[in-house]
Amino acid sequence: MRVLFIGDIVGKPGRRAIFELLNNIKDSYKVDLVIANAENASGGFGVTLKIIRELLDNGIDLLTSGNHIWDKKEIVEWFNEEKYLLRPANYPAENPGNGSAVLKTPLGENIGVLNVLGRVFMNTVDCPFKIAIEEVNKLKEKTNVIVLDIHAEATSEKIAMGWFLDGKVSAVIGTHTHIQTADERILPKGTAYITDVGMTGAMDSVIGIEKEIVIERFLTQRPQRFKVAKRDIQLNAVLIDIDSQTGKSNSIKRLKMDLNV
Repeated sequence: MRVLFIGDIVGKPGRRAIFELLNNIKDSYKVDLVIANAENASGGFGVTLKIIRELLDNGIDLLTSGNHIWDKKEIVEWFNEEKYLLRPANYPAENPGNGSAVLKTPLGENIGVLNVLGRVFMNTVDCPFKIAIEEVNKLKEKTNVIVLDIHAEATSEKIAMGWFLDGKVSAVIGTHTHIQTADERILPKGTAYITDVGMTGAMDSVIGIEKEIVIERFLTQRPQRFKVAKRDIQLNAVLIDIDSQTGKSNSIKRLKMDLNV
């Protein structure tokens, strides 16, 4: 089974990269299933129902999220009706939505997807490690193939999660920091790992935001109104080859695809 995991989609430029690049990537690499983090897809903060539908209609099978998932209020009312958008499983249980899902590939194979939020320098939420293992045990009743999106700030927390779940899930994929790391590998017990899959959006920026605005904020320490950058658009992702019977990964490969404009 070949899974494509796309890094955080940031604003209209990120969505444009999906619309113009994804189908060719799926065909070229013979992808069975596409997962993408979409918590920044609407103006860089949050995601709307309209954008979710557009992304799902353009080749993405399931969307994960993170700490910005509640930024657009319409999502709260609508969440329980949409099984193809996950919120971190370790938010309090009173919140709407789900933190995990099981999908079928075109060949009828099951794949579980799990989303958790880190706690270091992030929101106060339940323990991602304890919630992750609870959710993994539930997903194991339906499939051995499980991909985890850990949306976290600290590299140490992401790496710790990789070691914690090595052999228990097929892949631990880090999101949130928007910078693709060069540490992709297969851990000793068969789990594919990368600290951060990167960003899908404008690279002439500071993690997707117009660089001049961010620099001004650092210089003055005054609040600034962020605007999504538009130039030098790139899609960052990883390709993961997984044994659908054992759930162990055979390989993980980084992708960086430029949108020619």
